[in-house]
Parts: sequence; structure tokens; C-alpha cells
Amino acid sequence: MKKNLLLTAILASNFALYSQNKTITITNTLATDREFETVELTKKILGLPATAKLENYIVKDIVANSLLETQTVDNDGDGTMDVLLFQPKIKAKSKQNFEVLVGTNPSASQIANCYSRFVPERTDDYAWENNKVAFRTYGPVAQKMVEDKVPGGTLTSGIDAWLKRVDYPIINKWYDKMTTGKGTYHKDTGEGLDNFQVGDSRGIGGIAVNVDGKYYFSKNFISWKTITTGPIRTSFILTYADWDAKGNKITESKLISLDFGSYLSRYETTITGSKNIAVGITLHDKKGTTSTNLKNGWLSYWEPIDDSEIGMGLVAPKNTMTSFDNHVTNEKELSNLYGNISLKNGKAIYYTGFGWKKGSPFQTKQEWETYLTSFAEKINNPLVVKVKK
Repeated sequence: MKKNLLLTAILASNFALYSQNKTITITNTLATDREFETVELTKKILGLPATAKLENYIVKDIVANSLLETQTVDNDGDGTMDVLLFQPKIKAKSKQNFEVLVGTNPSASQIANCYSRFVPERTDDYAWENNKVAFRTYGPVAQKMVEDKVPGGTLTSGIDAWLKRVDYPIINKWYDKMTTGKGTYHKDTGEGLDNFQVGDSRGIGGIAVNVDGKYYFSKNFISWKTITTGPIRTSFILTYADWDAKGNKITESKLISLDFGSYLSRYETTITGSKNIAVGITLHDKKGTTSTNLKNGWLSYWEPIDDSEIGMGLVAPKNTMTSFDNHVTNEKELSNLYGNISLKNGKAIYYTGFGWKKGSPFQTKQEWETYLTSFAEKINNPLVVKVKK
């Protein structure tokens, strides 16, 4: 009797395990091949029980009979993984099957190619990167140094660009060079450099609120929270002190993420006190060329930078960027190309980033704008995921 009970328990256990394996079909509706796009799977999408642990699952390409890189993320910080991420390659106008199953991937990457962290050793930056680009912005200590007239501070909520031209992580290495005196990230020794000036500008993706033709914006972030780093995505939250826009009290926080293979960071900015925001791209010394395409939802600025060129871009989901302002002024560092983005339920979603001629495949303004057009088309036509019953 005991043997029969044991056998029944084993069979039940195996059936439960097997029933949690899922086959999913991913469809690409566009007439272009797709890669470096992140699919997010939840337990609800997969039809898994609440007790299932997403970190115990892997994703298999059925046709190629190979395991894909995956990453799980606890978005709300409650200790339970909320999403399973992976990046399939899907041919144009086609569909492909994948299996989500319990197991481990022996070839999983041990490197967090998508990485971010708070940097107290360089005052209090927050920096992030993937295999293509890197960014940073500035915290309250750097702000207070400026306000107290202490040398070395930075006062801006603009977004800085680090022009990398290698596919491996450089943030820790570059900061170490600076803090130990072994070198400087302002000189290119083969990996790239920081020669991008932000100052009071919006850099690449800082926001503003326009009231009666004048732009107002926050100071440095006051708090941060890292959500995840890994092979596919890094994400984090920055919050800002309340700020004033001509009598309007503005509250601001940003959920920022950067996925593997993308030249653009994704922003989900939460705002109260305004019905829309202006997302800015610095025009620096105004020697570049602006391009705007509201129909496709992007703005671009292509300019010379030292002995090279750089393209900066803003992309917003369809019908959310209502207008733009090529704001040129004689005030130092305040010339920006602004995209006006409407809020939905107090949030604005948009993407900003860059392609540096020395560190990307974009060698011309036209090639950069083609990328922005393609990027916009993909976010407006996401891969379709269906779970086979």
C-alpha cells in the first residue's frame, strides 16, 4: 500500500512539473527581421500557479534546439520574481515556437552586460549602460557642492552620455581610473570617453515643463533605487524634490530601463502638476542638424563632436508626442530640441539615446534616422506572444 502511495505521489509530482512546461508562439507582424527586443513573460501569461518560481524556468528555441539567455526581475521589490525576460530572433512576417520549461541553462551569461549603480565615489552619480551605450546623471551631494560654491559639483537634471565603443561593461573600470588616479575617462584610450557636455541643458532626455513659453525643470535627483541588472536589462528609479513651474508644484520620478542591444533608454516618468512634459535633447553650440518626424514619433539631432559625429534621438509611442519646439536661445546651454509628450494617468513613456559614429554602425545622419524610424515602428507593433493551450 505504501509503495502504491509513493508511486502515485511521484506520478502526480511529475505530472505537475510537466504541466508547467509551456509552448509559446511569437509572431512578428512587420516586414523586417526582429532582434534585440525583450519579451516579458509573467506567471499569469504562462498560466502558472502562484507558487511557481519564474527563476526556475528557462526558454528553449524549439527549431534550433538551443537555450536562450533569460533574466528574471522582481519589479515591485516584494521578493518574488514578476517577469521572465528573453530576446528572440524572429524573421519578417513570421512566427516561431519556443518552450518555457523548468530547468537551468549551463551556458547562461555570468556578466551583467546591462548594468547600473549609484556611484558615491564620484560624488553621487547614478550611471547605467548596456553593450552599446552608457549614461549618467547627478545626485544631491553634487548639487549642494554647487550651491555651497564647493569646486567639483554638478547641478543639473540633464542626462549625460558616455561614448563607449566596446561591447563589455566600462562603468566600473572608468570610475576606478578616475578615483585612483590611474587615468581619466575624458581621454579615449580605445574604449571611448566622456566628452559630452551637459551643463544646464537637458542632455539626452532630461525633461522640462513649459509654462507661458518658458521652460522650467528640476534639480538633481534626491533618491535612487536599483531594481535589476543582468544580461538583458537594467532598471532603476530616480526621484526628485518637488519643483516649481511658475506657481505649479511639480512632482517627478522616473523608472528608467536599458535593454541589451538598444541604443535608447526607456523612461516611464510620473508627473503631477502638469498635463504634459517636454523631453529635451541638447543643441550644444547649434552646429548640428535637427530632424523631426511627428508621424513616426521621433526627433533627432546630428552634430559634430570633437573629431567625430553623434546622433541623438527621442522616440515616443504613437500619438503621444503632440508637437516639438526647436528652442534656440542665446542663454548658455539652454538651447534644446524639445518633444512635447502628453501624460496618460500621470505618466509619460518615451525613449532617448544616441549613436556615436566611432562606437556604432551609424555613420551618417540618414542611417541614424532610419534606426529611429525602425525603433518607433517596433514599439508600436510589439511582438505578439500567445501560449499554446
